Amino acid sequence: MTTLVPSLQVNDSPAPHAYAPERSPVMTLLVVIATVGVLTYTVFLLAPSHRGDALPYLLIIAAESILVFHALLSMWTILSGQPDPRTYAFHQAREKMYAHTTDSDSKRWPLTLHSRRATVDVFITVYGEPVETVRRTVAAAVAIRGSHGTWVLDDGASDAVQDVARELGAHYVRRLGSHGAKAGNVNNALSLSRSEFFVVLDADFVPNPDFIEQTLPFFTDHGLAFVQSPQAYGNAGTSTIAKGASYMQAVFYRFIQPGRNRFNAAFCVGTNVMFRRAAIIDVGGMYTDSKSEDVWTSLMLHERGWRTIFIPEVLAVGDAPESVEAYSKQQLRWATGGFEILFKHRLFSRRSNLTMDQRIQYFVTSTFYLAGIAPLLLLVVPPLEIYFDLRPMDMSISVGMWALFYAGFYVMQIVLAWFTLGSFRWETLTLATVSFPIYTKALFNVLRGKDVGWEVTGSVKTRSPYNFMVPQMLFFAFLLLTSFVAIWRDISNGVFTLATAWNVTNTIVLGAFMLAARREARALRRARIEERRRVRRAKRAPTAPQRTPLTALAADKSTIPSGATRRSNRHQEVSS
Repeated sequence: MTTLVPSLQVNDSPAPHAYAPERSPVMTLLVVIATVGVLTYTVFLLAPSHRGDALPYLLIIAAESILVFHALLSMWTILSGQPDPRTYAFHQAREKMYAHTTDSDSKRWPLTLHSRRATVDVFITVYGEPVETVRRTVAAAVAIRGSHGTWVLDDGASDAVQDVARELGAHYVRRLGSHGAKAGNVNNALSLSRSEFFVVLDADFVPNPDFIEQTLPFFTDHGLAFVQSPQAYGNAGTSTIAKGASYMQAVFYRFIQPGRNRFNAAFCVGTNVMFRRAAIIDVGGMYTDSKSEDVWTSLMLHERGWRTIFIPEVLAVGDAPESVEAYSKQQLRWATGGFEILFKHRLFSRRSNLTMDQRIQYFVTSTFYLAGIAPLLLLVVPPLEIYFDLRPMDMSISVGMWALFYAGFYVMQIVLAWFTLGSFRWETLTLATVSFPIYTKALFNVLRGKDVGWEVTGSVKTRSPYNFMVPQMLFFAFLLLTSFVAIWRDISNGVFTLATAWNVTNTIVLGAFMLAARREARALRRARIEERRRVRRAKRAPTAPQRTPLTALAADKSTIPSGATRRSNRHQEVSS
């Protein structure tokens, strides 16, 4: 006797967290008010009668123009968002997704789409992540409901990772080379896998059991290339860096990406995504000429006319960067990819097959990290007034008038963030202020054509945070000295100036980053001391015989799954 197993009745795991993108009337009102505030502030800045000295005024105009542009486009995208991409066709396909079966093992339930069997593989990309992190992800991937294959794509060439894959029943693939980094790793797996759809997960993102249930039904649309779900972090409370990085992503995944569904401009973020194999084959595979292969692949798919969907449902939880090193590497790679699109791809040329809405959205993406350089310009404005008496605005403007227009721009954005996220996070403000050296480096790397090496950007702490924050430390020392000079000057003159207030505020923000780095450095020092003690204890203990490591060329032919050829065995190790 057969039984129908509908996915909607399965509830053996906690429900995934939703980002709840629906727009309430209050939120819409706040966005409209904030937009009016942005426009009013822009008119105030550009008024000829308000101009001050040329140098600080131009710095203010350059920085605020970038920030205003992105604020307006972000609010437009938010207001354009659709409440839920799951249509009637999605729900109908989901109800019919599982075929009749008597199998009690949910991992073996056949998947049905368009009244025929659908095949899905889950690719887990690995490159030096801790073995226990990989184990957690592989175990969860194997346990995803619905018949599927799980593949561990190990560019780190780890025997321990191979043992984990074998133990948990996953395929294991090891390349001898690393061409194309993560994109090349996925392309290599596609030459071995034959599934119609495939999921890509980073090694630290643990998927929910219903990952396939929440994504596969969308592919009733034959023109759909991929379904992207958010990046969510389970370690946000472990450090200042992790908390700030998590909240920096929250608005993007809660409001910006859903808004891009309206323009068919939602792009892949490299993990927690299901692809249609035919779409990737249509564009020649994952894009390998950039470390931001996700955005570039999305761009190529959109130019070929494929559609994409972002769903505001957390289907996998990973690790935010916990250290200054991890955060710096992650942001450098992301910013480099954005600037590459800006300078190497002509978004507004006639050759581009993008719609105007898509061009605008990709232009916003490619210029986003310029907004991260804007704080550099704003940080030097108060010292110009303190040391050289150069003021960006006309002295005849009252503080009250300035505050009124300024509040319309910044205060309303703070209120909007408070309403959407539940609070205004100082950690996010800190990271947004101190990241300008990273984005400036990325900009110059792209302009010079310098390649950025691929490195793991997880939560692992390896080097001192001070190695990655020399510009920030120099700026902090300069602003701290300037604050003392400004306070002494104001006390002598009997007037507390706005420049002093801003400089002290900026010093405090950078000081918070210095404090976070100091805590991280002390924790890293303690960990190293403990590691040395552990090594000494291990040396005193009797040693066990070590097993001979398996070399990459010693794979036995019998371990190669169907679809792999004898030629592939000469270039990589594949086991299942």
